[in-house]
Amino acid sequence: MRIRVRRGGRSVATVVSATAAAVALVATLAACGQEARGGSRYQPEGGKGSTVGLAMPTKSSERWIADGQNMAEEFEKAGYETDLQYGDDKVENQIAQIENMITKGYELLVVAAIDGSALTTVLQRAEDAGTHVIAYDRLIMGTEYVDGYASFDNERVGQLQGQYIVDALELEDNPNETFTIELFAGSPDDNNTQFFWNGAMKVLKPYLDSGQLEVRSGQTRMNQATTLRWDGGTAQKRMDDLISRYYGNTELDAVLSPYDGISIGVISALKSSGYGGADQPYPVVTGQDAELASVKSIVAGQQTQTVFKDTRKLADQAVQMGDALLTQGEPEFNNRTDYDNGAKVVPAYLLDPVSIDKSNTDVLVEEGYYKAGQIE
Repeated sequence: MRIRVRRGGRSVATVVSATAAAVALVATLAACGQEARGGSRYQPEGGKGSTVGLAMPTKSSERWIADGQNMAEEFEKAGYETDLQYGDDKVENQIAQIENMITKGYELLVVAAIDGSALTTVLQRAEDAGTHVIAYDRLIMGTEYVDGYASFDNERVGQLQGQYIVDALELEDNPNETFTIELFAGSPDDNNTQFFWNGAMKVLKPYLDSGQLEVRSGQTRMNQATTLRWDGGTAQKRMDDLISRYYGNTELDAVLSPYDGISIGVISALKSSGYGGADQPYPVVTGQDAELASVKSIVAGQQTQTVFKDTRKLADQAVQMGDALLTQGEPEFNNRTDYDNGAKVVPAYLLDPVSIDKSNTDVLVEEGYYKAGQIE
């Protein structure tokens, strides 16, 4: 007889006799000391000792290298094997890697999507195979087959960047003074881009509407400011163009940049245009991820601010979530309302980001994220 047992919406088929299946289930529960949860008595075949697939987007950013390594270490400490893969920012690579992980029978995938809307078909395969999926830092769109989302409060990231610009330019204290600003956004295929942008615009829009902040290029919509794949070189080319076209006789006072890699490209363009000297100081330039090159840039007086997201804590949260899914536990979520991917509202656990500038880079040392000698 074919017995089909449901596991949190996943199905597993095993050809056994009804009597043997019942005995096996009772023995498993007794051995593990578990009680049935949600009416299910199914214990995954994997569990402790099984392999977790980690699909990261790229090695071109130091934060993604750190994220992957942190998760691999923490999953292994929790009793699992890991298969860590990087997609080199190519969607087809990541899809092939995920397909291979499903074929190998992994019961859990943690995916930081290159393109959050491109995984619908492959995640249908994951569902059919009984594989759990956690969206890591980037929400996976258009599919109901996502068990949870581990990230930071990404709208808060944008708010911190926007508020830093307001405070640095002292806009509230100088309501009659006008300042110039240019706006950069993240990759259009990353759902987080919208959250970062919305957060920043909640803070900056009143000043843009009043004219106290002037975008001389007129590029004030997100789709005019996006930077494909968060690429610093692409940002540098755009910044070069903006400076040459709109700031020949006017200084630029601020640049909203959502990510450190973009910020480095922006600063390179500014430097080549003569910014950075006593007569033409760098504008306020924001960022995100507290990447080492940008922290050094902040210390050197070039980039002004970044947003620190302790990815070690994010890795820990993803491991806790995955361990619960694999052992019939209950994952911890602190947001069940805000992350609608178009097919379902994905339950999420969000961590708090921290604004960093030259005055508090010591936080990164105190938290053990960097050593003091690294950022000098």
